[in-house]
Amino acid sequence: MSFDYDAICVVSYGGPRVPEDVLPFMRNATRGRGIPDERLLEVSKHYDLFGGASPINERNAELMEALGAALRERGIDVPIVIGNRNWTPFLPDTFTDLAASGARRVLALATAGYASYSGCRQYREDIAAALDATAVELQIDKVGAFAETEGFIAANVDALRDALARAEGTPRVVFVTHSIPLAMDAASGPGGDNTYSTQHARVAAAIAAQAGLDDDRWEIAYCSRSGAPHIPWLEPDVNDRLEELAEQGISSVVTVPFGFINDHMEVVYDLDTQASQTAAEQGLSYVRAATAGTHPAFIAMLADKIADLRPGEVGGRRTCGANCCLSGRPGDAKPAACGTESATGS
Repeated sequence: MSFDYDAICVVSYGGPRVPEDVLPFMRNATRGRGIPDERLLEVSKHYDLFGGASPINERNAELMEALGAALRERGIDVPIVIGNRNWTPFLPDTFTDLAASGARRVLALATAGYASYSGCRQYREDIAAALDATAVELQIDKVGAFAETEGFIAANVDALRDALARAEGTPRVVFVTHSIPLAMDAASGPGGDNTYSTQHARVAAAIAAQAGLDDDRWEIAYCSRSGAPHIPWLEPDVNDRLEELAEQGISSVVTVPFGFINDHMEVVYDLDTQASQTAAEQGLSYVRAATAGTHPAFIAMLADKIADLRPGEVGGRRTCGANCCLSGRPGDAKPAACGTESATGS
């Protein structure tokens, strides 16, 4: 079939691969926030549990391999590369390599499914900054948010059903996603009833309904809160909620990391390590459902979405308007690529 892009660039957060990477990676991830190395070294200990490496690198490689196979089945055989925000390969280097290889029109796929500043606009800012820094002649279009698709929901339904089959008794189901500041939540999405939290509420309700859960058996909690204590973030924290559920007499819990597309550090540490420990301390039976990962329905959705796109059709005010997914912080927004028109470097 005809495909109008020369390559696909997976745009992701990045993560360390060996222990020596961890502190430089943490400095990159917290740049401009004034966090001293002493604090970064404390947080970096999380990576020690995983050999000094983030699982995001292997999971992204698996995603790219599965997506490439699915696209080839649809008659599309183009390079699929990755460019990261905080660790190698960095996005400017990836863009430079793409341009040197002869690519001129590239489709960007961010490893985040919901519309928000952190999940969408910040990646658009990264793309704009990389184009500006490299001055390469690339036209970049970005795939829009995809959490509210049948394929992503179906993957999470299967994961939840599997977790319920492994759980003890009749568990309480806690859908978990990354917390963000309330101001960022209010500014997320393309406007209207599309904030980050309402997107998640719709997706959780769809997963629960398809899995056969009554409304009184599930809820949403958050993980990975960071930043100044006086700034309000989305709550409740999953660990606080596990303690409350135990106090209420709940004996079994299933967590569903539906806010993530694969096993990032927020999943393997925040849920598999920290929340699992909290559950054990509270005497709760605990099972964590799988992420979408390379589930066939999820990969097929991404492949179909990519195959159907044409230049000029992926932007638009509904998904990437000029004021879409702002950070909620004071001050002017940074330049962001892939808005109402395609982004082009020159």
